[in-house]
Amino acid sequence: MDNPVPPSAADRGPRRRDRHGRGMRGPVAPPQVPLAASRAELFTDLVQDSVERLERRWPQLADFDFMVLEVPRLDASEDGWNEDPVPLGGIVPAREGRRARVVVYRRPVEIRTKGRDERAALVHEVVVEQVAELLGLTPETVDPHYDED
Repeated sequence: MDNPVPPSAADRGPRRRDRHGRGMRGPVAPPQVPLAASRAELFTDLVQDSVERLERRWPQLADFDFMVLEVPRLDASEDGWNEDPVPLGGIVPAREGRRARVVVYRRPVEIRTKGRDERAALVHEVVVEQVAELLGLTPETVDPHYDED
């Protein structure tokens, strides 16, 4: 039996191994895998999860738009500084031809939390508070588990 001749370097195509001992080059995971999701995408997923939890109880939430913005726009007071705390969320009431919007501000929420679970809890709290304001209800009415720690 003939021994096959190993292919030359030109026949093998480009090498994918890093010759400095650091393993394979390229991404660790394909883009659709959560490892490749950005912090902004993961945050948006937390907001969407919270909305889905509330929609089971409040189907009218389908009439609202939910948005994630990086930071709130802060208006300066007369002396150049605004003493109010940085908001974590806000609402934009419905106007002619526009649906009501609930906004969650990503950076202020991320700064106030340490881990994913804590962030998810704060996102849900912000969404509940904003939905309650739009519906004219208390947060405890919107989500009976709102005040549980």
